Amino acid sequence: MNTGKLVFAQLMDHLQLPVFRKCVKQYTASVKPVSFSYLDQFLCMAFAQLTYRESLRDIEACLRAHKTKLYHLGIRGGVARSTLADANETRDWRIYRDFSLHLIKTARALYAKDSFGIELNNTVYALDTTTIELCLALFPWARYKKTLGAVKLHTLLDLRGNIPAFIHITDGKVHEVNVLDILPFEAGSFYIMDRGFFDFSRLYVLHQAQAFFVIRAKTKVGFKRIYSHPVDKETGLRCDQTIRLRGALAGKDYPQLLRRIKFYDEENNKYLIFLTNNFDLPALVIAKLYKSRWQVELFFKWIKQHLRIKAFFGTSENAVKTQIWIAIGVYVLVAIVKKRLKSELSLYTILQILSLTLFEKTHLNQLLDDSSNKNTQDNIPSQLYLFDFMTGQ
Repeated sequence: MNTGKLVFAQLMDHLQLPVFRKCVKQYTASVKPVSFSYLDQFLCMAFAQLTYRESLRDIEACLRAHKTKLYHLGIRGGVARSTLADANETRDWRIYRDFSLHLIKTARALYAKDSFGIELNNTVYALDTTTIELCLALFPWARYKKTLGAVKLHTLLDLRGNIPAFIHITDGKVHEVNVLDILPFEAGSFYIMDRGFFDFSRLYVLHQAQAFFVIRAKTKVGFKRIYSHPVDKETGLRCDQTIRLRGALAGKDYPQLLRRIKFYDEENNKYLIFLTNNFDLPALVIAKLYKSRWQVELFFKWIKQHLRIKAFFGTSENAVKTQIWIAIGVYVLVAIVKKRLKSELSLYTILQILSLTLFEKTHLNQLLDDSSNKNTQDNIPSQLYLFDFMTGQ
């Protein structure tokens, strides 16, 4: 990589532009934008994410202040607030979804051998949904409640690297359990879910796909105990049972045996009950797998705090989805660079460094290998191992 390049250009060198062009071609006619290309749009929006721009006017002012460097950033078209707004409103958001999914595929391959704290050969996913509230007057298409608008981000997080493997964006009315209808299940993988995804008929579809689930049970689930396995109560376990569901409806929806594990969470002084279709792993490992689901909630908190996905540059559904997908693409791109350059810095620290150095010509290796840049909070035990959730930052 040429050390004469600007930091932003060095970062974008990790994109695969032929793939980007293929994504553009799939959703556009043969006529190309003359003065402001799809790549220009992506780069401007990526710049906004990396430098925490507040508005389209903010993006325009900042880039125009460095107009002599725009060519070296890779931006060939003229940057204007109205042009970028029109691009976000009219250009198909699926272009940026497909490109981000390609980046996700690349990142997951890089992090495939990383540990997430539990020695397990299977792929483990945490599934959850977060709500991003919107002003209903400005976003009438995103009706959530009577006076409130919202979009929901349904996310399947690969715990090896905390990379989002699947993301589905809907309006606020769509219940999270519906995402199980479109989620492609992988045989042999574990899906860790909270009670919001509790639906026996959908869980049985997952079971038939030869995948495993660990889900927190609702309080009133009728069942018949078939067998009780011995447990070590010193570990917090209270019971490990093989059960069959009671009730005509539940028995029809899930006709197979289930495993019921009760665990006492001493830290929060409460009992947790898990249901799973895996009968091979030790009960304590099942409990630890559910505990690892917290990573997806940290992921949501992190991206809401450090990426521009709560304040939007446009009000249409297309503009909102474009911004969210480009934000996800930027997050994954930085994760890819972190891994490729073998940087030990947290993702938070890397983003802070990039936000201040995009117009410099320092080599990325030098920026990300400098141990003096390490944040003193990088070693907080509760942090995600790919990035640390910095409260109060």
